[in-house]
Amino acid sequence: MDTRPTNPNATDAAWSASGALVQTLIENWESQIVSDPRIRLSRTVLASNDIHSSLLNRTAQISDPHVFNHVIDFKTSPRTDQKSSGRCWLFATTNVLRYQVMTKLNISEFELSQSYLFFWDKLHKANYYLELAIENAEKPLDDRLIYFLSDTANLSRDGGQWDMVVNILEQYGVVPKNIYPESYSSSYSRPLNELLQTKLREHAMILRELYTSLKADNPNREVSLTTVRARKEELMKEVYTIITATLGVPPPANEKFVYDYYDKDNKSIKWVGTPVEFYRNVASGDYPPSDSFSVINDPRNEYGKLYTVEKLGNVWGGRPVLYVNTEINTLKNTVVELIKAGIPVFFGCHVEKHSSSTLGIMDLNLFDYETAFNIKFGLTKKQRLESRDSDMTHAMVICGVHIDLDTGKPVRYKVENSWGDTSGDKGWFMMTDDWFSEYVYQIVVPKALAPKDLVKVYEDGNPTVLAAWDPMGALA
Repeated sequence: MDTRPTNPNATDAAWSASGALVQTLIENWESQIVSDPRIRLSRTVLASNDIHSSLLNRTAQISDPHVFNHVIDFKTSPRTDQKSSGRCWLFATTNVLRYQVMTKLNISEFELSQSYLFFWDKLHKANYYLELAIENAEKPLDDRLIYFLSDTANLSRDGGQWDMVVNILEQYGVVPKNIYPESYSSSYSRPLNELLQTKLREHAMILRELYTSLKADNPNREVSLTTVRARKEELMKEVYTIITATLGVPPPANEKFVYDYYDKDNKSIKWVGTPVEFYRNVASGDYPPSDSFSVINDPRNEYGKLYTVEKLGNVWGGRPVLYVNTEINTLKNTVVELIKAGIPVFFGCHVEKHSSSTLGIMDLNLFDYETAFNIKFGLTKKQRLESRDSDMTHAMVICGVHIDLDTGKPVRYKVENSWGDTSGDKGWFMMTDDWFSEYVYQIVVPKALAPKDLVKVYEDGNPTVLAAWDPMGALA
């Protein structure tokens, strides 16, 4: 309802009381602000320059060296580059796994095929969406869940979560990058995603209409589902055609391939086996991905509990996305123990906040917003989640930590990103401990090395189900 005064001669006070902005109010703001020399300087500088480069805090930059006293050191392995795609979770996963491969095969440079995992995830996500369309065919199209699932931000996304990549790994394994290399559409995925989104919406409408007509003739839902799924298989052939044309046909999971490589002694070696065998015998190491789980810090919800997100997944009938929620210091302490044990850590965060991709620094004090705008940020981590100001948008790997020798507490963390070697310090990033507190939401931990109380929560099951649109459903 519009509560503004209808009288065109109404006073500014009346308009202001209605909630509308009035000229006298704006003039009052201007008279107060223009007297502040900091604001005058900001207006001079920022109108013609980038905000972040202009407000870079030199003191913070100097105090954030890329120096760490506990490091998992694979300096010769190349930094990976996801390019213009949202595959950070797959890059983070393969960056974790390749540490095991390089040790097992005694090699100094190696990269797994992210595109191989990307292919199978894309195919299964399409099937997952169509199954959800069938499952919810009786809901109206303007139902919030239906709208959410079909929204461009959610349909056929590149992103994912740890349990989702485990689903792919367990079924299809993994291969070296030269066995299934990058394609244009894996590196620049937007055109492929837009095409798939249009076709999948069309497919969902076809299946909904078919289900409705069948149900009208026969109220037995199982009879209808059998017929609708047969039609879905025909439609999925179109999806498969699109994906194989743009990404390439991947090697079958249980057919052998040959991997020729040089070890550190420059000796030529041949490995022969299937993608599943390469995953289980070479890439998994002492702590298979299937035996690891996600630990999160979500201050909105009770700690010491298990959570999942409604309708979140990629493989229909596969492993669900599960999180054990706990205090932030538990995440930090666990990371330190894992790094000391030589285990790189997959983690989820909101990387865009208070960070510089050029410098490779994540620091709450990196930009001096307070001086430039006379503002302070007052939202807590809980409030940022509640207001959707922050969520898990990016996955990377922690592979080092700097411990203060006096306090024994972590000061900063060494992070392996997937934005190539031109960002950060030759691809490496530095994350302060305070930044970790505010913007890290998830780490992945092998059960054998996790706090026992968290393992018990995970294994006891019975998770609390969060809504499909909950921030914990964000995909890295």
